[in-house]
Amino acid sequence: MTRFHFTGICGTAMGAVAAAMKQRGLRVTGSDANAYPPMSDFLRGQGILVAEGYDEKNIPAGTEVVVIGNAISRGNPEAEAALERKLLYQSLPEVMKEHFLRGKRNFVVAGTHGKTTTSAMLAWLLRHAGRDPGFMIGGLPKNLGRGAHFTDSEFNVLEGDEYDTAFFDKRSKFLHYLPECVAINNIEFDHADIYHSLDEIKLSFRRLLNNVPRNGMAFVNGDDPNCMDVSQNAPCPVTTVGFGENCTLRVTGLNYEEHRSSFELGGVSHSVRMAGEFNVRNAAMAAAAAGFAGLTNDEIRAGLESFEGVARRQELRGEERGVKVIDDFAHHPTAIRLAVQGLRQRHPGARLWVLFEPRSNTTRRAVFQNELAESLALADLAVVAAIPDLHKIPEHDRLDPTRLSADITRHGGSGFYLPDVEAIVAHVSSRAAPGDVVAVLSNGGFGGIHEKLLAALRA
Repeated sequence: MTRFHFTGICGTAMGAVAAAMKQRGLRVTGSDANAYPPMSDFLRGQGILVAEGYDEKNIPAGTEVVVIGNAISRGNPEAEAALERKLLYQSLPEVMKEHFLRGKRNFVVAGTHGKTTTSAMLAWLLRHAGRDPGFMIGGLPKNLGRGAHFTDSEFNVLEGDEYDTAFFDKRSKFLHYLPECVAINNIEFDHADIYHSLDEIKLSFRRLLNNVPRNGMAFVNGDDPNCMDVSQNAPCPVTTVGFGENCTLRVTGLNYEEHRSSFELGGVSHSVRMAGEFNVRNAAMAAAAAGFAGLTNDEIRAGLESFEGVARRQELRGEERGVKVIDDFAHHPTAIRLAVQGLRQRHPGARLWVLFEPRSNTTRRAVFQNELAESLALADLAVVAAIPDLHKIPEHDRLDPTRLSADITRHGGSGFYLPDVEAIVAHVSSRAAPGDVVAVLSNGGFGGIHEKLLAALRA
């Protein structure tokens, strides 16, 4: 097969795989409804023709494989054309498995929280030590400069997403990744649009461990009961990592400073330029996996020390009038709680605002109505925004943002519901005082609220 067409090519992973295949001399075309920079410029620079919008005519005559992105559903003209013309169509994970993963040492980082940071850390540890790994990460690691890249190295680092693969393959993406080593940070209920219970999610993680060979390794959070349950009868070797006395690799000697966290893992000292217990856990898991890859303690220590973090993870976007505006990706009750904890450790004594946009498929639903209130109440002031694309959620299943703001106050915080970005910016900019920290929590763009708030504070 030498002629590929990517439907939905401008996704981070889709674009990276398309470019890597083009570099191997294959013929690659693509299309996307949202073909805009920087990905459109990157693909153009690779010599890949990208059509704007979806149309069956975008699939060139002679195309042998149509690669269909996860965001594509039935009714898409190109998906329908692939079915009607009886073309070979594959998901992105299938293409990755056959062209980039088979025969390699694949390290898959999974879990409900922390997998982007942990996989970015692990990829950087390997690169810093001269191993030049391929990687696919659902974020922008500052050290690596891009979210996905494939090399001729024996190593690949993959953020393992438990979300489904494509409209024609409802298995989790990570089941395609041929893992030699798996790291599972934690397991909680999430993705309420495709999973009905925690047990369904745990079953998917059990299947992941079933794919790890006997000469491989699974590193799991020994402090997480769900991780311990999932790995109990795994057919591969399992090493537990965590703070508890029963963990095989135990984290001890914790020391938190404003811009640094230090710890020992198995008696070996390390530090990262990040705050919060959850970042220590991420670093410990990355260090454990790096040791399995063959890195020395000195190589791991130097790599962690030089790790610069991931965009949109406790990232300072600016400071005006003594008010810091921080961007964070947290969109699950546990992630919100951990983000607040980390910000408290990094900015002790500051008054903490949290601006929360319920945007994910889970947080737009009522499944975490109470848990979200408890987590957001840990901030001094919490502002809840309107729910985007509300019409896509059944009315009986929707999160109630007005009730959420009231429940935040009931739990000891100070909650506000404001319907749009302009109202939020006006509210916060008129009340924020020097020394305050404003954390924006969203897995989307939140209407450009960061720059709007900084501009309002300047004014």
